[in-house]
Amino acid sequence: MASGIAAYLLGADARGLVRPGGQFGPLMEGFMLMELARQLTWAEDQVDLYHYRTKDKVEVDAVLENRRGQVVGIGVKAASTVRPDDFRGLRHLADRLGDDFIAGIVLHTGAQTLPFGDRMRACR
Repeated sequence: MASGIAAYLLGADARGLVRPGGQFGPLMEGFMLMELARQLTWAEDQVDLYHYRTKDKVEVDAVLENRRGQVVGIGVKAASTVRPDDFRGLRHLADRLGDDFIAGIVLHTGAQTLPFGDRMRACR
């Protein structure tokens, strides 16, 4: 709902959202983060939601960490194709955390779920 209101306030229409440089990416990322936060309110295990960014601008959109310190990283890509470079932030986080890094996921608008190496997946 909030993403729809944001799109309305931005004056975005369906065609404008998907144009290069349009607002679809930021709106999709905001929607995903709001949904994650909402889902965590009723999750069986307590999980904290973070954003990860280094001084070198290596970034992970959402980092979910349970009380045991196990982490799942999630990136959002408003595109139908995913490339290995889209996992840059997730791989960086995996290298820093070692065995505490459970999985890295890039959510995208494509039609397939694909593996991208050890503990990494692109999901539609």
